[in-house]
Amino acid sequence: MILRQGALAVPLAALLALVLAGCGQADSEPGPGGVTVGEARALDAAAKMLDERQVPSEALVPSGMAAPVPSEAAPR
Repeated sequence: MILRQGALAVPLAALLALVLAGCGQADSEPGPGGVTVGEARALDAAAKMLDERQVPSEALVPSGMAAPVPSEAAPR
């Protein structure tokens, strides 16, 4: 059986792509701000969770004052 020229190029290119896809920054490598990549990822996840939280309106009013009634025009 005679192989066409370049017949091995496609499987080799696919293998190379798979090998290179596994090459990324390890969690222990330095990342932005002097933290590791894993720490930066954890901080991003924590910040996202905090951004998604909604603070109760009672927490924003000093004690002894009545909480403001939200109006329909106010953004939520």
